[in-house]
Amino acid sequence: MGTVRVKAERGRPNWFGTLGHQTQVWFTALVVLICILVAPAAAQPNAKNVLILNTFSDLALDNVNYIKSAMRDRVPGPINYYVEYLESWRLGDDGYENAVSNTLKLEYAGQKLDLALAVSYPALQFLLKFRNQLFPGVPIVFWGLDASRIAGQSWPGVTGVTETVDVRGTINLALHLHPKTNTVAIITNNSDFDKYWLGAVHQELLRHEDKVQEIDLVALPSNQLTQKVASLPPRTIILYQPSPQESVQPTMGIYEILAVVGQQFPTYCIFPIHCVNHGGIGGVSTDMQDQAVVAAEIARRVLAGERPGDIPVMHDSGSRARVDWRQLQRWHIPESALPPGSLVFYRQPTLWERYRRYIIAGVILVVVQLLLIVGLLWQRARKRKAEAVLRESEKRFRVMADTTPSLVWMCDTKGGITYLNESRLAFSGLDPSAEYNGMWTELLHPDDLKNVSDTVSQALTTRQRFSMEYRLRRSDGVYRWILDVAAPRLNGDRSFAGFIGSGTDTTDQKLAQQALEKVSGQLIEAQEKERGRIARDLHDDICQRLALLSMELDQANRGMNEPGDVTKHRLSEIRQHCMEIAGDVQSLSHALHSSRLDYLGIVAAIGGFCHEFSKQHEVSIEFTDRDVPAGLPREISLCLFRVAQEALHNAVKYSGVSQYAVELTATEDEIQLAVSDSGRGFDTERAKVKRGLGLVSMLERVHLVHGSLHVESEPGRGTRIFAVVPLVSEREGSTEGKPEGVAGAV
Repeated sequence: MGTVRVKAERGRPNWFGTLGHQTQVWFTALVVLICILVAPAAAQPNAKNVLILNTFSDLALDNVNYIKSAMRDRVPGPINYYVEYLESWRLGDDGYENAVSNTLKLEYAGQKLDLALAVSYPALQFLLKFRNQLFPGVPIVFWGLDASRIAGQSWPGVTGVTETVDVRGTINLALHLHPKTNTVAIITNNSDFDKYWLGAVHQELLRHEDKVQEIDLVALPSNQLTQKVASLPPRTIILYQPSPQESVQPTMGIYEILAVVGQQFPTYCIFPIHCVNHGGIGGVSTDMQDQAVVAAEIARRVLAGERPGDIPVMHDSGSRARVDWRQLQRWHIPESALPPGSLVFYRQPTLWERYRRYIIAGVILVVVQLLLIVGLLWQRARKRKAEAVLRESEKRFRVMADTTPSLVWMCDTKGGITYLNESRLAFSGLDPSAEYNGMWTELLHPDDLKNVSDTVSQALTTRQRFSMEYRLRRSDGVYRWILDVAAPRLNGDRSFAGFIGSGTDTTDQKLAQQALEKVSGQLIEAQEKERGRIARDLHDDICQRLALLSMELDQANRGMNEPGDVTKHRLSEIRQHCMEIAGDVQSLSHALHSSRLDYLGIVAAIGGFCHEFSKQHEVSIEFTDRDVPAGLPREISLCLFRVAQEALHNAVKYSGVSQYAVELTATEDEIQLAVSDSGRGFDTERAKVKRGLGLVSMLERVHLVHGSLHVESEPGRGTRIFAVVPLVSEREGSTEGKPEGVAGAV
């Protein structure tokens, strides 16, 4: 906070004005000494020190507040403000000016100032006259003075902002609002300040000398002034511009006189601040606050280190009419007659402005009540609609739940069953009209009851989705495996309402899984048997024959001295044995994987296998083929080859005959393989239940290539295994038209 010093105040006792000049000087010096002792204690360290020198003490408070507020927003850091003022009517008196100069010199002798702010032209004149004695080197920023007062002048270390005292604008405003005016009376004092503006008014009134006459009332005592005003002719307007005399208190002050004068004639001021709120109508001027903002910006730049000479003098942004609304009403002047942009002060609030808060509150209250009523009606209609939608939704849910094959149920927040759909009722055989809340637990398998109860209890606590698997007794008394998935139900207010669940009978899947596991075991067992067979063939046949061959080679080596015919015979036998071993190894290799299939195709592979198989098992196999394409995909060729292998092995093992037929034919869309015999046959229905490993293997292979497998057999009437594999899907790269299942598969 800055330190503010005011040397005298408007409205102080009259005895100070009656003191002699020398006495006033000594009294002022005493006050200054006291301020010197007090001011340093209030000043902030490391702060900028700014002196504000005012011309008029009655306006000091406003000016100080304007400039301090503007600088507070722009200048960083603390500022110590020192405020002094001058009596304008005494400026020009060398004794007064020297006394003030000596007082300020004594007061600020030990104080370093960073900036001096001069408010109005007299303050600037005083600072320029005594700056070398008082504040040498201190930059000066001025504001609140008319541009015409310093036209063509400049000073080192001085800059600021000027205004336009719009004398013409004020006179034009007065004559515009009072077009019948024929006399203009000018009331002012006799100081240099007053004389300057009196001359400016005279100069402007010369432009209207053909319409109005001028009467000057200069420096008259208050009683004479009031008498002169009372004798003025009708249709007179008054230009009131006396400067205040702070140290001399006349019988009536300037504002008291203004109040009296303003009651008799329309009164205007070239500085509207003197008229507004003191009995006058107003005038035209610039805004002191706007000037203060510009001056504060210039002061910021100077305090930041810029030289005042580098900152050009600024000018105000323009003037506007400023009037007192109460005086407009008194003199019956409509606001519409004012120039655009005029500022009207002290306008009496209208009925709306006075009771706006109450009216708004009442309207808001009525609107709120209407909104509440509308809201309640809307809520009621919405509730009815929601209830209808809920009923419809409930109806749809019931229909959907009762028609679905799933076993649907619902429970409340305590786990009590509240609903079972028709599928569940039919599955369990419960009476729909009976209380089934506690009865359904009796349908659970005893071994699963605890697990189901614990799962449901935990779900009611956590209110999260869950699933469980248990056995449930069907209406025929058979326990079936059920997979149940449940989710929480919510009420309309999002509160927990219980669970809804859907159960699915998974018994068939479990049986299928068990059968698959059994088949997997059988496949592993068959694999091990096949490995054992290959191992036995290698050990008992191939290895023994290789050992015998080795012995024969050894004997042939020892009998090298025998006759040639004997040696030749032995070598021929060894050659024959090698060929037999090679043929058996080749047959074994072909049984595991046919190289003919990769290089010669399906026809050569199956034909070769039939030939080798017939020799190995001493049976007769008739192989025929028709229209089989050469470029079959490998997976189809391998599938048909393995089906033929498995079918012939099963025929040799179970048919009891030695004659078989293998047919391989192709059409445009599919290829067919048939393996048949006329042996003992078997019951296909019984085979479907048992599902032997050989038939399962063939079925899976055909299914992998999207084909179908048919088995035709009756006891004593032979067997025919018929495999069909589509070719269209393979050529087109599509799965459309694939068989949905395996017809008659076992």
